[in-house]
Amino acid sequence: MTFIVTDACVKCKLMDCVEVCPVDCFYEGENCLVIHPEECIDCGICEPECPIEAIKPDDEDTPEQFWLGVNTKYSEIWPNITRKGISPADADEYRDEKDKFERYFSEKPGNTD
Repeated sequence: MTFIVTDACVKCKLMDCVEVCPVDCFYEGENCLVIHPEECIDCGICEPECPIEAIKPDDEDTPEQFWLGVNTKYSEIWPNITRKGISPADADEYRDEKDKFERYFSEKPGNTD
């Protein structure tokens, strides 16, 4: 089992989870984070740190299986992030919105500064 980032992170990208990860397995997109499933050690420390509950174990049924693919694909091409950055200014506007992937997900990598 691994942990994955799901739809709730899109347009929120709060990054509280990044600081607690002991193996630095988070990768940053323009408006979302992902976890590299092969680097994740399944410790689960990140899950309760996410204030919007965007992190889930991959052993749950669909739609998490879709998100396992998203996390796998983008963790291979986005930059690794090891410190909490600045969340989007409008994150609260999208916090409770559902089905954000189709409307807002960006394939672009995050800020590498």
